[in-house]
Amino acid sequence: MSQQIRNIAIIAHVDHGKTTLVDQLLRQSGTFRANEKVAERVMDSNDLERERGITILAKNCAVSWKGTHINIVDTPGHADFGGEVERILSMVDGAILLVDAAEGVLPQTKFVLGKALARGLRPIVVVNKVDRQDARPHEVHEEVFDLFAHLGADEAQLDFPMLFASGRQGWAAESLDAPRENLAPLFQLILRHVPEPAAEATLPFAMNAAILEYDNFLGRILTGRIAQGVARLNMPVKVLRADGRQVETGRLTKLLSFRGLERVPVEEAVAGDIIAIAGLSETTIPDTICAPEVAAPLPSVPVDPPTLAMTFRVNDGPLGGREGKKVTSRQIRDRLFREAEGNVAIRVKDSEEADAFEVAGRGELQLGVLIETMRREGFELTIGRPRVLTRENPETGAREEPFEEVLVDVDEQYAGVVVEKISLRKGQMQDMRPSGGGKTRLTFHMPSRGLIGYHSEFLTDTRGTGIMNRLFLGYRPWAGPIEGRRNGTLISNVDGETTQYALFSLQDRGALFVEPGAKVYIGMIIGENARDEDLEVNPVKEKKLTNIRAAGKDDALLLTPPRRMSLEQAIAWIEDDELVEVTPSAVRLRKRHLDPHERKKAQRRADGLPVKGEAAA
Repeated sequence: MSQQIRNIAIIAHVDHGKTTLVDQLLRQSGTFRANEKVAERVMDSNDLERERGITILAKNCAVSWKGTHINIVDTPGHADFGGEVERILSMVDGAILLVDAAEGVLPQTKFVLGKALARGLRPIVVVNKVDRQDARPHEVHEEVFDLFAHLGADEAQLDFPMLFASGRQGWAAESLDAPRENLAPLFQLILRHVPEPAAEATLPFAMNAAILEYDNFLGRILTGRIAQGVARLNMPVKVLRADGRQVETGRLTKLLSFRGLERVPVEEAVAGDIIAIAGLSETTIPDTICAPEVAAPLPSVPVDPPTLAMTFRVNDGPLGGREGKKVTSRQIRDRLFREAEGNVAIRVKDSEEADAFEVAGRGELQLGVLIETMRREGFELTIGRPRVLTRENPETGAREEPFEEVLVDVDEQYAGVVVEKISLRKGQMQDMRPSGGGKTRLTFHMPSRGLIGYHSEFLTDTRGTGIMNRLFLGYRPWAGPIEGRRNGTLISNVDGETTQYALFSLQDRGALFVEPGAKVYIGMIIGENARDEDLEVNPVKEKKLTNIRAAGKDDALLLTPPRRMSLEQAIAWIEDDELVEVTPSAVRLRKRHLDPHERKKAQRRADGLPVKGEAAA
């Protein structure tokens, strides 16, 4: 076990090329055979990651280069998955910061770099995608240096080494004029710049659990870096919580080290190495797994608190239980608490409502991914409107809410409408500058709740050409009321299947969400009203048949294609009195109270008016 070790994380803004670069590191280190067929972005193994083209879960792999074992962690670039980034950085001794040579420094670049610098890491900077036509590598290098200085980097961190690279083409070089052959310069820089793990092999074994996974054969698998000592197969261990409380005792029934993409069984692992272990049933993140003689837990990394919450409820609609296999509150509860156990950025608690649970996370994307995952696992549930988590200032007692920095790149002709719309949502512009190619870069500070439901409107206003990135800033004083959706809804007042005849007569009322033959029920939302009030309609009405044929009466009825909403769009579109019904085969919108009389009573209560038959408060 005398092999040298290096532990590094690859950090970057979303879509700046982390996973593609890892592909090439694996190939050029000899991890794959020359003739072996490997999927592109091989580290994005999750179905949702492949579909969306983003990294959601941090993953480990390892390569060997000139006798040194290099553990590599591919981290998410989206701030919604910041909990993954924070705990991963606690396992490594160095980081590769990737920055797109055209897009430059973006909000998540600032987020991930700030976390790395706070951990005392000295990142290697790689200006990636220099083969792009609009690349501006030297300007981006200056932007990165300014960012290091702005984030309070010390002198050692400011003296960062830098390479130019193309992850897709598989080369890195110290200058743009140097030969563009392979990634050897990056491997050499890792060995030279990243320190060996500072770990004491003579002390009793101890490690923090940083990643929790479930395996069909091994059960719960915990991954982390050995902080001290040596881990041996079948050795007795105990588990300590952060407060020193002992959780359980057991044995390391499986000890796994990383070799390429595989987890390989080993007999022992030394301090500094990243390993995965099995055999513990109660341990979670960030518990300390240690030898019985260890008295105190290892320090753990605090994680930023959630800023957004949603209510997950059982599907109690008329179509409930027909499309999914997991429909009970117990099944939903077990799944949510298991998610919270392995995802430190998510909090789950029982709601005051019956058969409902409060789920808090970092943002709409993170919670949307959880809902989509559960849907694919066969769950049926209904989701309430997202709401921000406010707090009371401990000194002044004032109400505070989460704010975000929003960075927008738009064509110049759309800048005006974007500034106007964001201002209506309490956003304050901090900066406006040209970013080249007829684009303008706008920077805003705005409340997180102002961003709920805005993204689809933003894409419409910019004809799909705008790019919006966001970063959590912190808590600031409550910004006041923000106007919500202006349009009302079209609500079905009958159960049945929609007909072409009925929808044709309704499409002038607004945008429809359903096609002919769709199952609907009383209280289900079938469209968006062109006006601002809710309207109850009959979408299942059939044409009256007669024995008299009139010229032109039987011509085909032309319907405008229905508006298809993604899960995230549906969640952002609804108001407080509405829900999203999610099943394995459908996403539907509905009113919280399906019965129209109950809806009217609920509205009177919300307006503070008396309800007939109820005692005055």
